[in-house]
Formats: sequence, C-alpha cells, structure tokens
Amino acid sequence: MTEKLIVITGAAGLIGSGVVRYLNDLGYCQNLILVDELDHPDKIKNLQAKRYGQLLPIRSLFDWLQGRETEIDAFIHLGACSDTLEQNEDYLLENNTRYTRRLAEYALKYGQRFIYASSAATYGDGTRGFSDKHDLLETLQPLNLYGKSKHLFDLWAKKEGVLDKLVGLKYFNVFGPNEAHKGRMASMVFKMVPVIQKEGVIRLFKSSEPDKFADGGQCRDFIYVKDAVRMTCEFLHDKRGGIFNIGMGSPTTWNQLATAVFKALNQPIHIEYIDMPADLARQYQNYTCAEMAKYSQDKELSFRYDTENAVKDYVQNHILLDQRW
Repeated sequence: MTEKLIVITGAAGLIGSGVVRYLNDLGYCQNLILVDELDHPDKIKNLQAKRYGQLLPIRSLFDWLQGRETEIDAFIHLGACSDTLEQNEDYLLENNTRYTRRLAEYALKYGQRFIYASSAATYGDGTRGFSDKHDLLETLQPLNLYGKSKHLFDLWAKKEGVLDKLVGLKYFNVFGPNEAHKGRMASMVFKMVPVIQKEGVIRLFKSSEPDKFADGGQCRDFIYVKDAVRMTCEFLHDKRGGIFNIGMGSPTTWNQLATAVFKALNQPIHIEYIDMPADLARQYQNYTCAEMAKYSQDKELSFRYDTENAVKDYVQNHILLDQRW
C-alpha cells in the first residue's frame, strides 16, 4: 500500500465505485480521493459504506490539485460521458478528450501513474479487428461520437510520444452491480430482470446478418465488473504502459446471456425475436471480442467469474436484494 494519494474520477459510477470497494478491501481508505457528481440517488448509494478521504466535484479537481503535486501517487481516471447515443460533440470532446488530456498532462509533469478509461467503442464495427496494438490505432473508425472522443485522446497520446507512459484501458461490455444510475446505458442483464419478472419473456433482435449469425446469435465480449475492477487496479503495481483491452477474450451470444438470466431467476426460458430498427442496424456490432494476448503477456489470464456465474451473482446477490458492491 502507498500512503500517497490515489485520485479516482468517476468514482460513483459502475467501475469507479467498484474500484473504491476493491481498494477498500485491500486496506486503502483515507488516501483515496474521489471525484464525481452525485447527481443521481443511485450514485449516492454506490458510495455508501465506502471509505475514502475526500469527495470532490469534477469542477473543483484542478483547483484542489494545486500544491499537492508531491502528495499524489496515481490517478485512475474513469470519469466521462459514457452515453454512446450522445450527439453533442462539443460536450463529448470537452468531457472525454480535453479533460483527460489536461489531467494526463498534470500526471506526466509530476511523474504520477495515470490509468484512464478508453473504450472498445473505438474499434467501430469490428471489421478492423479488436487488437490493442499501438501501430493499428490510426486505422480504427469509431461508429459514434462517444467512441470518437475516446479515440482522439488515444491518438493524441501516441502523437505526443507518451502513450507508453500512460495506461489506457479499452473496456468491453462491463456489467454488474452499481449500474442502476446508468438508465438507457445500463447493461441488458439489468434490463432483462424486471421484464422476465413481469412478462416471463425476453425479446432479442433478429440478426441483421443471418448468413453469419442466427437470431440472438450475435456476440459480445461481456465481462463482470468485479473482474474488470481487479484488472484495472492491477495496473497500480503492474508498471507496464500503453493501451490494453479489458475483456474476457471470448464471446457470449445474446441467447446465452438471456438464458443465464432466466436460470438465475429460476424461470423457464422464453426468448422471442423482433426486428431491429433500421437506424440501429446501420451501426450495430454483431460481434465483439477482445484480443487479450497483450494484457496476458508474462501473466496468466484468469477470471473469477464466467458469464453464467457472473449473471447468477449479479442477479441473486445484487439486483434481487438491491445490494450494491
């Protein structure tokens, strides 16, 4: 443990509050400085029973940093607008690109560890693969403005020659406790539970590429937040730099995910298929799967939860009990 400060932005969010919980369990407490806006009652709940030294609003962070240059050991920068449907590009660039750049420049200037959230959304439709190799960065074409805002920072870091001095984590489909505040951006597991309880059925989109994927056979790389958080925090002592994928490296179909939710609820499996809206079909990813060779170099790639066990833990120990992690 370090006695110096660890600054966690987005600390009341899904991954951020999990990071606080994980570090609390390791004994970190008063040296955790949390940064977020408690603008939703479920974000407030995410920080209940957590231990930390101070909670700052986002707008106050840079003023607070003045004079504390030697007190900080690391930043875990998870704060951002994560709405993939957001259409205000200036807002996204300010929150996701410029703010990250300003914070990274501070950390680089004073020799502090800087771990930040990039996104698998930077990979676009996946036709260029899901490799986190730096020499492929310029070939990526994100499908939405959110992915673009994340990608622009990655490109800036590479252009400035500092990418290897930072840690950029490309999170794939993270789900789990502490996401109730996310609304339409919450995971499908979270959304499926009340539908099954009320209607006894899950409706999945028909395939937009039936020659490649069956209905409900579209794939995602789902990773449980408890594993994603552990992998994130490992970079506090794993001193490698660069961009790393955070996923399981294996795909799960929507049919498999829905089936796992039915099982967790002890309900009979009933899946129906509906047409995909035309506007969604144009930017829909039928397959995502993280390449994990770079992350697992010189270490074993292991997970505490496979998808079925993750869904079971999430549904039975968190959603049904309204329990945070």
